[in-house]
Amino acid sequence: MKMEELRNEVIKALDKIRPYLQNDGGDITLVDIEDGKIVKVRLEGTCTSCSVNQLTLRSGVEMTIKEYVPQIEKVISVE
Repeated sequence: MKMEELRNEVIKALDKIRPYLQNDGGDITLVDIEDGKIVKVRLEGTCTSCSVNQLTLRSGVEMTIKEYVPQIEKVISVE
């Protein structure tokens, strides 16, 4: 998969979960994709201080991205 395709698929995945985050007063932005395997995102709004944001990142964001792009190994949150 080309980098542009990869990026588009990751954005589709983020768009799928964005409404749930926005419903809780948060949001998410794609920051970067490293080596075609690691997705860096920025949690925003209430998601930055939410006590379950790591759970959200793993069970929601990472799982959804992997559905769209199975080659992704990890999703990390950056400031």
